[in-house]
Amino acid sequence: MHPVPIPEILLLTGAAFCAGAIDAIAGGGGLITIPALLAVGLPPHYALGTNKGQALFGSLAAWIRYAHSGLVDRRSARITFPMGFAGSLGGAALVLVIRPDVLRPLVLLLLIAAAIVLTVLRPAPGAGVEGLRRHAGPIAAAIALVIGAYDGFFGPGTGTFLIAAFVGLLGMSLTRASADAKVVNFASNVAAAAVFATGGVIIWAIAIPMACAQLLGGFLGAHIAVRRGVGLIRAVVLLVVLALVIKVGRDLYLGR
Repeated sequence: MHPVPIPEILLLTGAAFCAGAIDAIAGGGGLITIPALLAVGLPPHYALGTNKGQALFGSLAAWIRYAHSGLVDRRSARITFPMGFAGSLGGAALVLVIRPDVLRPLVLLLLIAAAIVLTVLRPAPGAGVEGLRRHAGPIAAAIALVIGAYDGFFGPGTGTFLIAAFVGLLGMSLTRASADAKVVNFASNVAAAAVFATGGVIIWAIAIPMACAQLLGGFLGAHIAVRRGVGLIRAVVLLVVLALVIKVGRDLYLGR
């Protein structure tokens, strides 16, 4: 790899800051950083690896900010963190045997379902599925494992799917769901980054400045989400879902 010029690193750093803020609120930060990394000429595997190397810092910052506000359930985190980590490792391994684009039609349908749950049905906090709420711990663990595997394997919309699952199945508030999603998101990012680092596809000269910007963006986004609450989170989630639907639908149509 040739060195990336400083002006392009500055642009990537700005993209990482914006992505960190958006990701902390609703997920979907990769919609900004991955195209930016590809735009400066990184091969796809280096773009994905470098993206994970920097994204984990934004999810860590958001988790810390949410936890500081008392929104992260520590008992749940003790379960969802290792399950998200294990799922992501398994998902990354699946990349070796299954083509990720096989998932695109299913992802498109799931994104539309997530949008309906969060913006049309709008389940009240404490609602969820009655039978599942009685077993919240195992269900949260299963959600973390499955979506963590998805993140390690494919990735788009991970934060959005986590929020939709926590709200729709376990009856969490949007703010609490966004906070708990960051626990799983950080775990899956750590696992995937470890795999990519072992494979030598993280360009640290780019990832480190982007990580610093992600930290700041993650703190800011989580702070705004805590202060502004459900209305802002729902609006940003809807925008992220629409952007993801357009992107995944376009890729599916073009056969990418």
